[in-house]
Amino acid sequence: MTSDKQEKENGLPAGTPSSGDCELCRAPGGRLVLQGPRWRVVRVEDRDFPGFWRVIWNAHCAELTDLDAAERHECIEVVAAVEAVVRRRLAPTKINLAALGNMVPHLHWHLIARYDWDSHFPQPIWGARQREIAGGALQRLGIELERVDEELRQSLAPRSK
Repeated sequence: MTSDKQEKENGLPAGTPSSGDCELCRAPGGRLVLQGPRWRVVRVEDRDFPGFWRVIWNAHCAELTDLDAAERHECIEVVAAVEAVVRRRLAPTKINLAALGNMVPHLHWHLIARYDWDSHFPQPIWGARQREIAGGALQRLGIELERVDEELRQSLAPRSK
C-alpha cells in the first residue's frame, strides 16, 4: 500500500496497492484527467498522436481476468465512456484500443484517436512512419485537448465515486 506521503509524490490515491518496480504503480502514467478509487484516466502527451488516453486500473494486476466480474464491468465501462467522448469530440477515422502491457505488466487500456492523415496511418503507432504532418498533429487536430479532458471529467465523474 502507498502512504499519504507517497500519494503526494506519485499522484496515486492513498491506499492504492502497488508494486515498487511497476512504472504505473509509481506514477500516474500520463497527464491525470480523472482518478477514481479503482481506476484513473490519463492523457498521454505524444506529439504524433495527441488524441491518446489511457485507462489504468489502480490495483496492481496484469490481466483483465485478474479482476472480479463487477470490476471487469466497471473497467470496460470506463474504457467505453472514454472512447465515446473521444469519438464525439475528435471524430477520428478509427479508435485504436489496446491492452498490451508487455513492458508494464499492469492492467491498462490505450485509447488512441487515429486519422487517415496521421504520421503512421494505416500502420500501428509503433509501425513505420508513413508521412510527416506539416505543422504537427496537434495543430492538424484543431482542438484544445484540455476541452476533451474536461468533457471526460464531466462524463466520468459519476463513475469516479
